[in-house]
Amino acid sequence: MRIALGLSYNGTGYEGWQSQLSGNTVQDQLEKALDKFTAQPVRTLCAGRTDAGVHALMQVVHFDTGLQRDFPSWVRGTNAFLPRDIAVQWAHEVPDEFHCRGSAISRRYAYVLLESAVRPSVEAGRVGWVYRPMDETAVRAAIAHLIGEHDFSSFRAAQCQAKSPVKTISRIEVSRRAGYWRFEFEANAFLHHMIRNIMGCLVAVGQGSHAPDWLGEVVAARNRDAAAPTFSPDGLYFLGPRYEARYGLPERTPAYDWLP
Repeated sequence: MRIALGLSYNGTGYEGWQSQLSGNTVQDQLEKALDKFTAQPVRTLCAGRTDAGVHALMQVVHFDTGLQRDFPSWVRGTNAFLPRDIAVQWAHEVPDEFHCRGSAISRRYAYVLLESAVRPSVEAGRVGWVYRPMDETAVRAAIAHLIGEHDFSSFRAAQCQAKSPVKTISRIEVSRRAGYWRFEFEANAFLHHMIRNIMGCLVAVGQGSHAPDWLGEVVAARNRDAAAPTFSPDGLYFLGPRYEARYGLPERTPAYDWLP
């Protein structure tokens, strides 16, 4: 039997998703909890690996097991062994051909940015921060250069293992509430550090260091040196993948609407 779990976590205290020798990753914590709940080794695969300090509202994982448990038991039982900043939100049985990464038709991220003369305090580690004002009109004009299929090499980390830098961004939405900006991205897939590198460029445009059309030049350059420095991981949230409706998996968790 193949089980899919929807997982949320605050990534501040972890070395990213993927298992490390230190044991201080989200995958390590989840598999340790599943081992205790099932009394047998469980190995998971995830929909999108997140870096150190990056959060998730709906990371999706799958694993195979011969154990029969009702779905609320998978949620409550696993959560009983997880630290307080990681929680399983839902559990569903999926067909054997389902693959949390390979079956995804798109992926979504949000970046929450605080524009304030004073650094974050209660939101520390959960929002990015700029202390100079941002021009929303300029930011929106720059975003237009990112929509569609492009070679995103200019936003690709050196250690990226993706086979191709060509990705399709279908949607970027910007909203503001008081000093908080929320940027929501959806694409068929993302490169390593792609959103954080895009955010560095959008901040540069918003603060007047470059004109909006500069972002088009950065895309066309296909060269990481053409773009701005990588922005902080603090405000980055993996909102989760989308799947075909036939799998019956949720598209969001309650925390989706909690973000500014």
